[in-house]
Amino acid sequence: MATLKEISILTGLSSATVSRILNNDITLSVKDETKIKVLEVAEKIGYKTSLKASNIEKKRFLSCFNYSEETEFSDPYYLSIRFAIEDECSNLNILLDKVYSPTTFDFENKYDGILCVGQFSSEQLKNIENISKNIIFIDSCKTNVFDCINADLKEISECVVDFFISCEFKKIGYIGGRDYDTIPDEREEAFIKYSLLKNVLDKDNVFIGDFTSNSGYNLALDMINKNSLPDAIFIANDSIALGVLKALNENKISIPKDISLISVNDIPASSFTFPALSTIKIHSDLMGKQAVRILKDKIETSRILPLKIKVPFSLILRETTK
Repeated sequence: MATLKEISILTGLSSATVSRILNNDITLSVKDETKIKVLEVAEKIGYKTSLKASNIEKKRFLSCFNYSEETEFSDPYYLSIRFAIEDECSNLNILLDKVYSPTTFDFENKYDGILCVGQFSSEQLKNIENISKNIIFIDSCKTNVFDCINADLKEISECVVDFFISCEFKKIGYIGGRDYDTIPDEREEAFIKYSLLKNVLDKDNVFIGDFTSNSGYNLALDMINKNSLPDAIFIANDSIALGVLKALNENKISIPKDISLISVNDIPASSFTFPALSTIKIHSDLMGKQAVRILKDKIETSRILPLKIKVPFSLILRETTK
């Protein structure tokens, strides 16, 4: 016959704690996953209890993606974030809903917390706050009030410039995008400021569009038609870089002999381009998973002070650099 002691050994909890969980002691403060673990072990070894895991109220989160589903499917970086969020919510027994490019914030369900992916306007943020005060921003950090987790785009930009300088390049160009026409992207701002400081900015070869391959292709053609290519180009993301590579290859510009390229994100396609793309690897899956855990912790501990988390990155050198 199964005993409390057996459950205690298998879960690493004291017999007293196990007993209080199985008897649904509302004065006991333990995490839901701990309760579920005890219930699952009890069921597995045949311990008789009237309390079921389903009786534990599940948390419900909302993933709010401020871009279209088409954008997500065309950019594996964003897809990776969503998959990681969904996987971690499943692991932690959290219910999850999602919405893309929200224009209204009137939802039927009540949400314990919200995961905001992408850039959000002040007006959107006010609407989101009306749903829940438990918010974490992923891949953006424009607030000092809420938790956020992202890559350090300023450090990434400076890392790329420093690498190009180590290759003795004197003129470095930039091809990037913006979420809002009047608001520069963080990579763009950091690149221009740092390359100016290092006296390597090619001012005539800074081109801004959106974050798509088609934009990269057209901007690269504009750069080529000026007949004054830089020594190297920093490209804001791999999707843009795919278009840039196509334009350079079509115009028979040798890479990296005539020009070197480094991009950001390290999407799967980047290692299969011709030539293979040098890029910065951002651990987007880590951002998604940790965001769920941070949000859950905030709710359970009633934490007030916001956290700002920077995920690591790596420079992956392939064939587009010398």
